[in-house]
Amino acid sequence: MPPARLLKRAAFTVAAVGLAGALAVLGTAGFVRSLSAPHIYGADKVPATPVALVLGAEIYPDGTPSPYLKGRLDLAKRLYQTGKVKAILVSGDNGELHYNEPDGMRNYLIRNGVPANRVVADYAGFDTYDSCVRARQIFGVSRLTVVTQGYHLPRAVATCRLVGVEAEGVGDYSGRLQGPTWRYGQLRELGANFKMTWDVGTRRTPVLGQQETSVQEALR
Repeated sequence: MPPARLLKRAAFTVAAVGLAGALAVLGTAGFVRSLSAPHIYGADKVPATPVALVLGAEIYPDGTPSPYLKGRLDLAKRLYQTGKVKAILVSGDNGELHYNEPDGMRNYLIRNGVPANRVVADYAGFDTYDSCVRARQIFGVSRLTVVTQGYHLPRAVATCRLVGVEAEGVGDYSGRLQGPTWRYGQLRELGANFKMTWDVGTRRTPVLGQQETSVQEALR
């Protein structure tokens, strides 16, 4: 086959693969938004649920939450103080010896007025999918309000609902002032949506372990 024809065929193949990939990414993004849109609210209008699920984010070496994580925690505290939730489940990464998102999150909430017996830590929430599955299977939560950044919220709500949790969502938008970081997060969601549908479709098993009653105790 002449080199020119080979190049043309290769270019066509690359273009076709790229188009298929783009359609898959955009299709999953549309699916996620359509599933989550009816369940996203402002903090004042979200229906009351028993539990707020705060998804983890970066925490500094001294245990201080990063600005994005602080925004999530402040929003969860507001939901608790206004009676929208009765307990808060903080779910994050504790996979390294000197890195502990859940304890940092829990300590921040307690320091800022949330009673210690109302805050439960999940130490194996390594990503959004893991946190939602563990909320259901380990902590026995069937209904909750997800708290995270606004750009992440559609995927978080959709993930929880797809794994059997009746989830509502409230988003923090204070990070929009950090323009480049916020825009990066928005772009990252395109790929993350696709990964989430793969995780749900394949029923990927996260780190589980024994069932816990700590959330039920926090609700008493």
